[in-house]
Amino acid sequence: MITETMSMMNFDYSETQKMVAESARDFAQQYIQPYVMEWDESQTFPIEVFKKAGELGFMGVLVPEELGGSGLGYHEYIAILEEISKVDPSIGLSVAAHNSLCTNHILSFGNEEQKQRWIPKLATAEWIGAWGLTEHNTGSDAGGMNTTAVKDGDHWVLNGAKNFITHGKSGDIAVVIARTGEKGDSHGMTAFAIEKGTPGFTSGKKENKLGMRASETAELIFSDCRIPDANRLGEIGDGFIQSMKVLDGGRISIGALSLGVAKGAYEAALQYSKERVQFGKPISQFQGVSFKLADAATEIEAAELLLHKSAFLKNEGRPVTKLGAMSKMFASEICVKIANDAVQIHGGYGYTKDFPVEKFYRDSKLCTIGEGTTEIQKLVISRNILK
Repeated sequence: MITETMSMMNFDYSETQKMVAESARDFAQQYIQPYVMEWDESQTFPIEVFKKAGELGFMGVLVPEELGGSGLGYHEYIAILEEISKVDPSIGLSVAAHNSLCTNHILSFGNEEQKQRWIPKLATAEWIGAWGLTEHNTGSDAGGMNTTAVKDGDHWVLNGAKNFITHGKSGDIAVVIARTGEKGDSHGMTAFAIEKGTPGFTSGKKENKLGMRASETAELIFSDCRIPDANRLGEIGDGFIQSMKVLDGGRISIGALSLGVAKGAYEAALQYSKERVQFGKPISQFQGVSFKLADAATEIEAAELLLHKSAFLKNEGRPVTKLGAMSKMFASEICVKIANDAVQIHGGYGYTKDFPVEKFYRDSKLCTIGEGTTEIQKLVISRNILK
């Protein structure tokens, strides 16, 4: 039985995956690479780059073709995020948030009319999507949110604020989870899609961040914001349950982002170690350096296998909560470690902005925080293994 299973396993990229990865690599080299540090220094969110990504199908990766998307699966999605993130993780982060959170929430839980209305615009990046769960006082404790939605006839009135929202200022539409019941009740929250320009819906402070600086992060503010019941996604009280399912897939995307960061930092360190000569030989020949590289190469392989196993389960429609959390946790933690080691291998040069590793180092940390901290992933994993 084991030999039969092993013979069925194929770890090669399919032709589609190869083509998609190559396309993402070319896109990143041409449209992102020349501007990485400029965008980072100025915290520019380069909307035109996302429009271009939309033309190439990278903003609606998992969306069926009949709704204007690429109709691809999670293996291809990982390949796209990985290639973009190897060049600029902050662009990878925005592509991930747009696809996995906003677009995927509407695709998974919207009715036919809602999907027809919003998905084609999102899949082509005519519209940029945002997704709002986190608040100032409720990060990991999303159930304690203060943003409320109160029914008024065939409308809902929203009051409150969301923070740390990717595309909070530039997004054309946001999927927002608001409290419609008691605090702490997992069935007391409901999801709504809110278009930019809706009265009472504004954006607040844009965050000045350590890393991922070209990915916009800002507040969403609701002040007596009236939205029609037609904008409600799914049943009343299902918002939190929907969010947890959306985050299951989102964790694969943050894992892919982490993998890109890890590979980018590792490849830069590998190249530098072969070129930098000390004591008459390349530093790659010193065990202190070569062992760091050996560890990094092994950890990258392990993270990649975990992610693609999660992708396999997701494509098959099988439960992915445990493995998605494992792959996100592992990939994000190793990307921080590898970025740290890459700076160390570069020595003093690694601390300057003339080499790419200082940016990988800054960008990497977000991966252990966003879409569920490492500690939350451990909580998810332990609950699943102790069931």
